[in-house]
Amino acid sequence: MESIGEGGKCNLKWLYIMGLFGLLMTQANPADLLTVTQDGNSLSTVDRDEHNLGVFPLLNMDTYNQWADKLDRLSLKKAENARIAPNGQIIEGRNGYRLDRQKMLISFYDYYYGEGAATIEVPTYTLYPKVDAEVLSSIRVKPIGYYVTYFNSNNKNRAHNIALAAKAIDSAVVFPGESFSFNEVVGMRTVDKGYKRAGVIVRGELSEGIGGGICQVSSTLFNAIDRAGLQIVKRYSHSRNVPYVLSGRDATVSWGGPDFVFRNAYNQPILIRAYSSGGQITVSVYSSELVEHKPRHVPGMSKQIPEETADLGDTSVNRD
Repeated sequence: MESIGEGGKCNLKWLYIMGLFGLLMTQANPADLLTVTQDGNSLSTVDRDEHNLGVFPLLNMDTYNQWADKLDRLSLKKAENARIAPNGQIIEGRNGYRLDRQKMLISFYDYYYGEGAATIEVPTYTLYPKVDAEVLSSIRVKPIGYYVTYFNSNNKNRAHNIALAAKAIDSAVVFPGESFSFNEVVGMRTVDKGYKRAGVIVRGELSEGIGGGICQVSSTLFNAIDRAGLQIVKRYSHSRNVPYVLSGRDATVSWGGPDFVFRNAYNQPILIRAYSSGGQITVSVYSSELVEHKPRHVPGMSKQIPEETADLGDTSVNRD
């Protein structure tokens, strides 16, 4: 192999220096950055050159909108609805906020067509709770449906999952004309959200998965909603009978699969209360005194704890 002479070494060294210089030139100059903060903390930094179409001073709106979308996700704080505490007291809701895109664009233009660095507090607008304390007070008056099912509280994982899902649907309010989706309200059942492994039915076979027991919550809810006379939109049965409700009275659910959905066709909002303790889960449905409802007859369950050969509940695997 031919050796590199002194002249060649000098050329390589020169190319290395020029390459390093070029890399440094392409990096953002801190003296020109825009820093967006929220409550004193930095959310994002951006260089005006990243948004240049190449023909100054035209702004690349595609690049800007991608950055604004990211900023919106980082700055978003969802509003929290009012809810009812275990002791029956109403806990006030909390306002949220999200990115005010119009004000953000104006501030960005000021930076983009200016010089040097800039720091701004992210502009936001207020998100108000959909359900406030006044609404809850008016619709917790009249019971229009309820249902109770029973389980073996010694099965700790399953009992834990049931309590967690019951808490997720508790204090939910469905306004006239709106639909309630169990999967949307409860969300994905994961270890990070506190769910544990327990028995499930997968394609007609007994198995085990994260969130086992969830279907007892959705089935109890279905029977309470049916008693209240509300409109059932989606409801699927397990591939085999389950011990906690009568045959044909279950509502299987799984994330990305079957869902239980009902619609409030009444003239008043309805309130769902759900509570799990001591081997039983109770779901009650309330509304205001002005509600015009037509209840249905739904047979109740025996207080005898069902024999659990397995815990039948939720899984991410498709059912048959």
